[in-house]
Amino acid sequence: MKHLLSRSAFVLALMLLPFASALASTGYTQTRYPIVLVHGLFGFGQLLGVDYFYQVPAALKADGAQVFVAEVSATGSNEARGEQLLQQVQQILAITGAQKVNLIGHSQGAPTARYVAGVRPELVASVTTIGGVNKGSTVADIVRGVAPPGTVSETVAAAVAGALAKVIAFFSGTSDLPQQPLDALNSLTTAGSLAFNAKFPAGVPTSACGEGDYLANGVRYYSWTGSSTTTNILDPLTIPMGVLGLAFGSTPSDGLVGTCSAHLGQVIRDNYQMNHVNEINQSFGLVSLFEVSPVTLYRQQANRLKNAGL
Repeated sequence: MKHLLSRSAFVLALMLLPFASALASTGYTQTRYPIVLVHGLFGFGQLLGVDYFYQVPAALKADGAQVFVAEVSATGSNEARGEQLLQQVQQILAITGAQKVNLIGHSQGAPTARYVAGVRPELVASVTTIGGVNKGSTVADIVRGVAPPGTVSETVAAAVAGALAKVIAFFSGTSDLPQQPLDALNSLTTAGSLAFNAKFPAGVPTSACGEGDYLANGVRYYSWTGSSTTTNILDPLTIPMGVLGLAFGSTPSDGLVGTCSAHLGQVIRDNYQMNHVNEINQSFGLVSLFEVSPVTLYRQQANRLKNAGL
């Protein structure tokens, strides 16, 4: 009897296998082109086994997406990081046989992705920026103000930032990448962003807080961002985000980037109850209990790209 039951269970499992496979991958996130996630300042692909985009790659892959996580310098100019990303995009296209990629960039990952779309638009189907530094950061302006070029304070700030970047690079396995913290700072200021936008204007709103072109040079542009700073008292980064958010005064921000500065192309929404780290589901998923999960937003964006034929 036990033997018969075992055989019956085995046969039943075989019969249900196709249905289980269908349930495992619904195709909800199965975009036409691969998705490439691009980290921001002091970012990484994985650090000691932890994703920068916490739990996001696995969630996208589970429903059919091809997902790659870029590894660019933790600190550097938009252009330098963009060149690194371009090389990786070309490698991804060679590996997958795809003609284009969908780039999704957080923070400085936004102008990094925009650079690739600017110099090689034929390789990019879409650019989505999340908390993107598309028109500069007030925090970067303040740092540059207290550490002017050529001063001792600048030297000290560069040394501290450079040391942190090297630690991140070491533990994320990217020690071969150059680190240029002052170049990163200059790129993220309002002045630096305006200069970058003059060269790469695609998708950038011409009004102070509007939308930009949805489609430019064959590339679709999207953006979304949070507008809260302190969101979960259990998150060790929520208080620092709240303190940094004070720099913006009454202007809505995610703690590091003003909501209007994060606008690019089609603005999906700019008032999620999320701060700058919540936007990547950090710290370790300790985000607001009263807002949609950040992982869900990435899944929804993949589905949006899929429905647009991208």
